Amino acid sequence: MRSPAALEQLVEALRCLPGVGPKSALRMAYHLLQRDRKGAGILAQALDNALQVVSHCSLCNNFSEQPICPVCASPQRDSSTLCVVEMPTDFMMLEQTHAYQGLYFVLMGKLSPLDGIGPREIHLDKLIKRAQDGVVQEVILATNYTVEGEATAHYIAELLRARGLKVSRIARGLPMGGEIEHVDSGTLAQAMMERRNVV
Repeated sequence: MRSPAALEQLVEALRCLPGVGPKSALRMAYHLLQRDRKGAGILAQALDNALQVVSHCSLCNNFSEQPICPVCASPQRDSSTLCVVEMPTDFMMLEQTHAYQGLYFVLMGKLSPLDGIGPREIHLDKLIKRAQDGVVQEVILATNYTVEGEATAHYIAELLRARGLKVSRIARGLPMGGEIEHVDSGTLAQAMMERRNVV
């Protein structure tokens, strides 16, 4: 016996979420319909509202309800530095450190030819235009230290250096509070290579 068509449609829709397979989607659908119809309604309304009002900032490409997001619009930010990150979550983590006061560009991904993600999909044309606005003096590459993140950083660095821009990369090394005996050898080797003078 087949499930109701609307239920099958809901299950299929839930499968678009990362890491959600057929069984997880079915469990979620049953939970929402059986145990939390009010929550399902709130979820549907919030999703519909987000789809209507959230788009991309015309400058940094991050999610925003305004054409220019509050960070890009802030006169307190240092517009001479531009930090390139892969995703909005990376943007949020850097903001939480309060260690960086410049502006951002969010790629919304990383180069991954096997997955069909090339320069166009990560908005590199928009990044280059932003970096060449005559105000930006340094572009800081803060992509992840994965194979794809490294390849993305290298590709962007080559493009920007060819246009005469100063490009830097966030450092790697020991985590704050980390103990040497518990750190992997790759991280430890990188920390040794990127050592600096004590002042």
